[in-house]
Amino acid sequence: MEGIDPSVRPSGTGCAECEAATPPGWWFHLRRCATCGHIGCCDSSPGQHATAHFTETGHRFVRSFEPGEQWFWDYREQALHENGPELAAPQHHPPGQSAPGPADRVPHDWTDHLHA
Repeated sequence: MEGIDPSVRPSGTGCAECEAATPPGWWFHLRRCATCGHIGCCDSSPGQHATAHFTETGHRFVRSFEPGEQWFWDYREQALHENGPELAAPQHHPPGQSAPGPADRVPHDWTDHLHA
């Protein structure tokens, strides 16, 4: 899969833009750029930062950064790939980290803030 760099480590354990916001934001699920390791939130999340990263950089492949998920998404082709190369560790956010998360930032009415 051209455009994937298996040696690049994730940028962190949470969405880079949500973490940098003032006040910090929250996310539903996380996605990892398979080109540069950027961690962004999914399209159901309020910020939709993984797709914004693709729009800004053209990095077409993301992999789920959720425990137990190994699929890739190709933004350019709008296609799901069940398999792909093994990426540098870690493969997912810490198992104790909630989804949605981080737990202390998720509003009580969080489901009302998700994108369909």
